[in-house]
Amino acid sequence: MIRWRSLDEVTPGFGPSVVTIGNFDGVHRGHQQVFARLLDVARSHDARSVVVTFDPHPALVHRPDSHPGLIMGAEDKLDALEETGVDAVLVLPYSLEFSELTPQQFVVDYLVKPLGAVCLVIGSDVRLGRDNTGDLRAITELGREHGFEVVVVDDVRGTVPDEEDPQEQPADRRAERRCSSTWVRSCLDAGDVRGAAQLLGRPHRMRGEVVHGAARGRELGFPTANLAPDASGFIPADGVYAGWLVDEEGTRWPTAISVGSNPTFDGVSRQVEAHVIDRPEETVEDFNLYGSTVVVEFVERLRGMVAYRGVDALVAQMREDVSRSREILRAEGRGTD
Repeated sequence: MIRWRSLDEVTPGFGPSVVTIGNFDGVHRGHQQVFARLLDVARSHDARSVVVTFDPHPALVHRPDSHPGLIMGAEDKLDALEETGVDAVLVLPYSLEFSELTPQQFVVDYLVKPLGAVCLVIGSDVRLGRDNTGDLRAITELGREHGFEVVVVDDVRGTVPDEEDPQEQPADRRAERRCSSTWVRSCLDAGDVRGAAQLLGRPHRMRGEVVHGAARGRELGFPTANLAPDASGFIPADGVYAGWLVDEEGTRWPTAISVGSNPTFDGVSRQVEAHVIDRPEETVEDFNLYGSTVVVEFVERLRGMVAYRGVDALVAQMREDVSRSREILRAEGRGTD
C-alpha cells in the first residue's frame, strides 16, 4: 500500500482512482464495509482504490479541550487500512486553515486533479468543506460538474443489549444501532472489550514504549511492562483484563493487563501495565522490554479495580487473575503453552 503524508507526495499523473474520504478512527466494521465497496468499484472501473484521511483528527483541532479519545493512533490506523487491501492512503494535514476550503476547492484540488478521481465512495452522512456544507447532495452536483460518479454505502448496523438488562437476551429484545466510532468508545469506556472487538473486527489495542514504573509488580512476583503515558489507543475502563502483548519481533505473549491507578498503594495517575504469563523458563531472567515499543491487545475484562486490605490479599487476587487469563486465552485458540 502506498502511503502519502501530504498532497505533495502524490505521484504525478496518478489515476484513474476511486476514492473514499473520512477520519476512520478505529477502522471498524462500518468502515470496512466502505472499503470493501471501494475495492469492488475500483475493480469495475479498472482504477486504483484510494483512502483520503486526516491527521490530526479534526476533533483535536476544533475541540482541543473536549475532543473524544482516539480509538487508535495514526500509525495503527495506517496499518489497519493496509490490511483492507486498498492501493493507497493519502493523509492530509488538518488545520483550521484547511477547514476553510470550500467543498468545490477540496474536491477539485485534492481529489480530481491529483488523484484522477473518477468515483467517490461515501456514506450518506458525508460532510466536507467549510462549515460541513459539502453534503451528499452538494457532492453529487460536484460530480456532475467535474465528471466523477458518486456511490453511497449504507450504514452497517448491529445489535446492543437493552441498557436496563445487559445480560444475554433474545434477538427481539436487542436494540439496533449504527456501527460507529462512538459506539466503540462507549464499549471501551464500560470495559466491554469483547463488545468493542465485535465492532472492530479484531481486539482493541494500544501501542507504546515500555517505561520504568514503581517496580511494585516485580517485588510482588508479577513484573509488568508499563506503557508510557503517551501510548496511543483508547484506554479502556479501569480494571484487570486478559490479553496479549506483541513485542518488536512480532512475538505474541499471553498477558494479564492492569488498567488503573493502583488503589492498594494510593496511586494517582492511570497506568496500563502488562504482566506476561507462562514465559519459557530460559527467558525469565533476560526478558527485558524497557525502551521497546509494544502492542497490548485486550481480550476480556476480568474485574474492576479495587483496593485490597494488605499485600497478601492483593497477591492472592493477582494469582487468580493470571489463572483466569490463562484459561481465557487458551480458549481463544492460540494457547499459552
